[in-house]
Amino acid sequence: MNTHIVIAIDGPAGSGKSTVAKLIAKKLGIVYIDTGAMYRALAYKAYTMDISFEDEKSIAKLAEAIEIELEGEKVLLDGIRVDGHIRMPVINENVSKVAKIRQVRDIMVMHQREMGKKRSVVMDGRDIGTHVFPNASYKFFLVADIDERARRRSLELIQKGYEVEFGEIKAELENRDMQDSTREASPLIKASDALEIDTTSKTPEEVADTIIRLVRTEE
Repeated sequence: MNTHIVIAIDGPAGSGKSTVAKLIAKKLGIVYIDTGAMYRALAYKAYTMDISFEDEKSIAKLAEAIEIELEGEKVLLDGIRVDGHIRMPVINENVSKVAKIRQVRDIMVMHQREMGKKRSVVMDGRDIGTHVFPNASYKFFLVADIDERARRRSLELIQKGYEVEFGEIKAELENRDMQDSTREASPLIKASDALEIDTTSKTPEEVADTIIRLVRTEE
């Protein structure tokens, strides 16, 4: 392993980014940074403070005031662990509205770049290889069939105790794709030098092992 690498993993919701990134981090012994959790934490804070997701000015101001820390899979918001709350349906439905705010993205990207400057990291999101770390050591873009992505998201929510309707989850993902890919600030697009991997019929372990083999081959 080189002394300091950045592995960027982008892709739409449900493509397996977080699960794969966690496996890579564990197997390579490097730090995992879930950038999506940062936007979710902010959305959750706005939700608990009864700030409208449409109130971009207030949300941008909130982003400047809060402190988000990532410790492995733990997400600390102003010192309080919130990773058990940031994936509730209301956050899933509205996090795109928070993530599209340019001032918010500027603040989050600044923090993300600081995290990746000091150590080797695997970072997943939607604009890691295109905007956060355009010079990342390795770039991957994960995709999957929309039905498979909806199945994964439904299963994830069911395991957390939520009642879900497959059609609603699928529609939510399609709407999220549209918002993410058409937003003005750092839209979801594949970096020109990223390797695309279709995860539809692959297990997270298979995808992670494929990426690790490529990383080790190029060292």
